[in-house]
Amino acid sequence: MAAATPSRPVDLEFARRLPKIELHAHLTGSISRECLHDMWATRPVQHAALDLEDPLRALPAGKVDYDINTFFPLFSSYIYKLCSNLPSIQHSTKAVLQDFQADGVVYLELRTTPRAMPAAALTKDDYVRTVLDTINTHNNDGLNTLRAFLILSIDRRNTIAEAEEVVDLAIKYQTSGVVAVDLCGDPAKGDVRIFAPAFARAKAAGLKITLHFAEIELSGTDAELSTLLSWNPDRLGHVIHVKEEYRKRIEKHNIGVELCLSCNVHAKMITGTYSDHHFGMWRHSSVPVILCTDDVGVFCSPLSQEYYLAAQHFALSRSDVRELCERVVDSIFTGPEEKARLRRLYADWDGSESLL
Repeated sequence: MAAATPSRPVDLEFARRLPKIELHAHLTGSISRECLHDMWATRPVQHAALDLEDPLRALPAGKVDYDINTFFPLFSSYIYKLCSNLPSIQHSTKAVLQDFQADGVVYLELRTTPRAMPAAALTKDDYVRTVLDTINTHNNDGLNTLRAFLILSIDRRNTIAEAEEVVDLAIKYQTSGVVAVDLCGDPAKGDVRIFAPAFARAKAAGLKITLHFAEIELSGTDAELSTLLSWNPDRLGHVIHVKEEYRKRIEKHNIGVELCLSCNVHAKMITGTYSDHHFGMWRHSSVPVILCTDDVGVFCSPLSQEYYLAAQHFALSRSDVRELCERVVDSIFTGPEEKARLRRLYADWDGSESLL
């Protein structure tokens, strides 16, 4: 009997062709530097006086070493100033959708914190509606292979009233493409206990819940992790500084984990490099493991690169990588129609060509 032909190794081309599902991508953090440059170059006259350096200089190619101390100020002091009116929201959202689609992503849940923009006379409601309109226009184009949905984020620095406003918007637009509520923001800030009623109301309204979880040691305390798990989340993001007892609780409740290799390595959120990432532990657990990008515009590693890195550093075969992708289907926040579409897509894909 002839020996079985060994599987070809995972290369970047295979990772790009692979139909992928992205579940932990921040809208603003996913804007490419080229898109930011375009918005900077075409700013309205009234905004041209803003003291903003060309994004291609402010965020030079190859710079990805943003840590917890430099990451969040990058948005508040720079990127948000470029995304500050209706045209910039529409343009950047459309560009993000196109970028993910070009990378072979077939299903996307984008997350964003509703922002009011008084200078442009835009409310938080206007912002959410604009993002959703752009997403739905994309979804309704039969030529597009990617379908996208929206998660609204509560920032850890929000007040109780601001958090409740996010839930109000999520419920209002639940039939228009909002699928969940997220907890995000600087993990060194805020007291998450104050948000329990807001997340309980979101859950009661039928929305899913995903939480940034144990990103840094300061947000990995017993008190915080117990609080967050008491909200019965459907997925957790990052899950870095997690004691064994909480890992067991996550496994017991089969909570999906959204893992972001490049972000965690470049921002030094973990000790070591890719081969030291906790993906190596979680992939042998029983929970759904979801590889994600987090902020591809900042860390410059598209989802295909994340799968390639996982294959390289954890000796994954093509069948391993494909199985990882297919297992993600059960963790998406939309209903049976999208799950059936994705399962058909994987059943029909033979690995030989891109869906684009």
